[in-house]
Amino acid sequence: MVKPAQQKYDTDPEVLKKQVVIETFRSSGPGGQRKNKRETAVRLKHLPSGMTVTATEHRYQAQNLKLAFERLRERLQKLNQAKRHRIPTSVPLGVMERKKEEKRIQSMQKRLRQKLQKDLEGWN
Repeated sequence: MVKPAQQKYDTDPEVLKKQVVIETFRSSGPGGQRKNKRETAVRLKHLPSGMTVTATEHRYQAQNLKLAFERLRERLQKLNQAKRHRIPTSVPLGVMERKKEEKRIQSMQKRLRQKLQKDLEGWN
């Protein structure tokens, strides 16, 4: 019997409203007086996950609030998705041959160095 995947975080809008701390602040950027004197930007802090989402695009706080909740819901759904297990693949034949060739060259270089050192010791 297969169990249904349990969600870590609930994405129901009514439940989310209870789990979130809403902060408003003045958004930065162009817009002049309309934007500077009103707190239209919204920041949502989701307490169970510790995730923070902001929305500052619109001139109206209600639109930014709606946008922030949509973003939060999308992120929570992403967190709830089960990660797929990676299936390891075999190493290609060409890569294995290249490694063998590099090892062979490295060993030849080491052998040449050893012979050179022995010859130099004989001169002393």
